[in-house]
Amino acid sequence: MKMHYHFVLLTATVLLLSGCKKYLDQVPNDRITIEQVFQKKGPSEQYLANIYNYVPDESNQWADNPWGANSDEMDATWSKYAPYELNIGNMSAGSVLFDRWGTYYRGIRSATYFINHIDNNAEILAVDGQGLIDQYKAEARFLRAYFYFQLMRQYGPVVIVGEKEIAADAPAEAMQFPRSPFDSCVDYVVSELDKAAAVLPKVPSSNGQASDIQNGRITVGIALAVKARLLLYAASPLYNGNAEMASLQSKEGKSLINQTYDPQKWKRAADAAKAVIDLGLYSLYKDPGNDPVKSYQGVFLQAWNSEQIFNRKSNGLGSWDVHCMPRQAGGWCGMGVTQEQIDAYFMSDGHPITSSPLYSETGFTTVNGVPVFNMYINREPRFYASVTYNNSFFQGGTMTSAKAITFYASSSNGKNGHPTDWTKTGYLIRKNVAPQTNAGSGGNGQQFQRPICLLRLAEVYLNYVEALNEYDPANADILQYLNLIRTRAGIPVYGSAGLPAPASQAAMRSSIWQERRIELAFECHRWFDIRRWKIAPQVMGSMHGMNINKDDNSFYTRVVASEHKFRNPASYWFPISQYDMDRSKLVVQNPGW
Repeated sequence: MKMHYHFVLLTATVLLLSGCKKYLDQVPNDRITIEQVFQKKGPSEQYLANIYNYVPDESNQWADNPWGANSDEMDATWSKYAPYELNIGNMSAGSVLFDRWGTYYRGIRSATYFINHIDNNAEILAVDGQGLIDQYKAEARFLRAYFYFQLMRQYGPVVIVGEKEIAADAPAEAMQFPRSPFDSCVDYVVSELDKAAAVLPKVPSSNGQASDIQNGRITVGIALAVKARLLLYAASPLYNGNAEMASLQSKEGKSLINQTYDPQKWKRAADAAKAVIDLGLYSLYKDPGNDPVKSYQGVFLQAWNSEQIFNRKSNGLGSWDVHCMPRQAGGWCGMGVTQEQIDAYFMSDGHPITSSPLYSETGFTTVNGVPVFNMYINREPRFYASVTYNNSFFQGGTMTSAKAITFYASSSNGKNGHPTDWTKTGYLIRKNVAPQTNAGSGGNGQQFQRPICLLRLAEVYLNYVEALNEYDPANADILQYLNLIRTRAGIPVYGSAGLPAPASQAAMRSSIWQERRIELAFECHRWFDIRRWKIAPQVMGSMHGMNINKDDNSFYTRVVASEHKFRNPASYWFPISQYDMDRSKLVVQNPGW
């Protein structure tokens, strides 16, 4: 079976989701009933494939996903898209942006129906007995748990439906379920992931056969890695003894966010991450030539490599390439890196810019015949793999040779040359941009196809060391796994000459947070990290960049590029739409809405 995410739904599936029972009683000769779907192998597999389709494609970060452009790491330049509305605070419960509540519950309902009806599939039983059915149920169980997790990270505590099958057209009286306390949601999702992991294969397979065509199927490593991420979130300050959320209570007055700090939650998160590591199935990707820039680029551009744990086959990364590329390459020049993110990258000596003698914001160094501002000299390799800055060289898209890319007001990529397609910060994202894509200037060219990586081993390492530092700060694994990431990045490790290991738990926490900010930049983590750490009110607000209104060296001046507002406490979680609130009178709204 070839697993893709986009399938034309069977008519029977459409009818199921619409709840048209009477119509199902009168089936035309060329259609099959929903009961027949679950007696046949192909239709059942298509049904499962459609459940996979609810896994979000995070490639579109200028319109469909706010997790980068509504944080302090990047800015999407176009005011016509929803991230801009979110940044200026233009949202209410009556008009919710990025409203995924109903979407994920539809995915949950489809997964539950599949789990409850696949057991007696005659054609699958004839092929493989019960084994393939058990695997398919485990995949659906994981997907259902993953959709709950997606809801939890966006909305906080959610409604746990369990094994109930609720019709799409169910009346309001059948929808009266309260939100469960966040810890109860965590326990439920973890138990579901554990059940799935006990059955899932170690490598993508179908009917016991592993092959490239099965890539994208759920495996035990995916289930355990999502569990580790969930438990890390649950141990974090936003959810672990957060007195500021004491007002979030059920209709009966039960706290939905626990009010007592529990250090054991960090241990639980650390153990979950270590379980993924101990599988021995994954390794950090490294370029065969050991070039750290190419190593970091290859993590995303080399499909199905050893570091990638959870990938989505079908995605819009070709459009990501074009939106990030300069106009000089036929791109749309709008995914800007904030100065705050630029300043976060280490220097080549492994130190932050605040403590490295290599850092300077005065003068220029000639590189490839062009003057490069010293702010960009002697930075770590991940900086050069991730950022296109003024007078950096780039070749991709429609370009036939590498050229210096400039963002001066009147330059080839500056704001004076196009009414909308220009970076407001004077930088562009280069990370996970495939130079082979040539689809700009109308979108008719070739795209470089690769999966989008939703979870990888470097994140698991960072999850592990963060949790371990909070629970057991003297544990030697913290330095070991943090340094594995720095080694791949091509910078000195902590504890080497000139770079002492962080001397306290607080100092190590700061170092882990900074490493996470750099390593996982532009991968849809930052929005959730700054909220779960409860630092969003401090880091959001005015976002800076270079002075793109200038054509001379005064370009290299920090100016406010955009405003990314944070409304405390409303901006910690999205509001539940008034429509969904009206449908279930037991559901309480998030604070601030």
